[in-house]
Amino acid sequence: MSVPQNGAATASSTATGDGSAATGDGSAATGDGSAATAATPPHRSLLSPFNIVAGVIVLVGLVLTWQRFTGGLGAVSNIDDTNPWGIWIGFDLLTGVALAAGGYTTAAAVYLFGLKQYHAAVRPAVLTGFLGYALVVFALLYDVGQPWRLPYPFVVSQGTTSVMFEVGACVALYLTVLFLEFLPVPLEWLKLRRARDFLVKLAIPLTIMGVVLSTLHQSSLGAMFLLSPAKLHPLWYSQYLPVFFFVSSIAAGMSMVIFEGTLAHREYGWQITEHDHHQHDHVTLGFAKGASLVLLGYFAIKVVGVAVGNHWDLLGTPYGLWFLVEILGFSLLPALLYGIGARDRNYTLIRYTALLTVLGIVLNRLNVSLICFNWYLPANERYVPMWKEIALSVFIVTVGILVYRFIVSRMPILREHPDFRGEH
Repeated sequence: MSVPQNGAATASSTATGDGSAATGDGSAATGDGSAATAATPPHRSLLSPFNIVAGVIVLVGLVLTWQRFTGGLGAVSNIDDTNPWGIWIGFDLLTGVALAAGGYTTAAAVYLFGLKQYHAAVRPAVLTGFLGYALVVFALLYDVGQPWRLPYPFVVSQGTTSVMFEVGACVALYLTVLFLEFLPVPLEWLKLRRARDFLVKLAIPLTIMGVVLSTLHQSSLGAMFLLSPAKLHPLWYSQYLPVFFFVSSIAAGMSMVIFEGTLAHREYGWQITEHDHHQHDHVTLGFAKGASLVLLGYFAIKVVGVAVGNHWDLLGTPYGLWFLVEILGFSLLPALLYGIGARDRNYTLIRYTALLTVLGIVLNRLNVSLICFNWYLPANERYVPMWKEIALSVFIVTVGILVYRFIVSRMPILREHPDFRGEH
């Protein structure tokens, strides 16, 4: 793909009368001389392997959803009085909120810290964050079982000093903020310029609200486990749990931006100009540097947590070895790999490290909420999720992927809308 001297990009589509190459949506090449790809989606069969697998998952999920809301928790889960929180909380909520942190980290970097070179990542990150939080609320419906009771903490409850109230209020408010941050995208798609322009002007105040709310509820999710010092294993229990959850969410958000961006650029490369592909590499490199520093800090404060609790003797136990696997293999190692990848500009290493970091965040949240919770109970009393619980979690994630594909395929997430070119 070459760029002529007059700055108009050549493409596989037929050139217009003035010599500029037209993209599939009728727009001309960008004014900065970057090469534009033809915005014509490749032909895909409806009976693709992905669609078939997704269809089966959705069908099974709908059947299990009917069982859940007609037969109660016992019909689809192993949750009981001893283990009242299962995988829907440990994975769908705690992990989902952490991995959706890319929205506030990216928006803060661009709009508050002035790192405009990462602007190309804002819309994909906000979309991922919005869908992540929406799915968290969706998953919570399965745990609560009575959707009409979700507003009760804000209408009926008097426990406004509760940590769970703060989490619920902040998640609800931040989901609203994410919706408003995302709303310019469908408004551009619908060509509603006035409403779109009004919301774009609110980018900075919405970002400030998002950072404040995220700081509160990311840390408060860890603070909830301060209420159960006897149930959580001493190596994971610490007075610094709120700090652990907040700092790790920053690394999770940056890693998800890299991971999600890599998949999106492979799947929807036909939408993206050559210039934007280079911008993605720049975002990947910058976020790798940031994530490396954050993970090093996270590793350091985890060691401080062990020192403050004076739990060095527990590191030689089976749970201690598992703790070392988590902090060495999924915190210190990715921090070093990110640093090496950034130094050598090894984008492949960075992208695999992003996946390793994401898996590490999942592992940490499951350790705190499930694996190392009620650790002293005999094996026959420990919680093991029923296959139906796992299937419903897979169903929820699949719904999120399908909605993401629908939005990215049709709306200006990875590309500019021709009527709003250069206005982002």
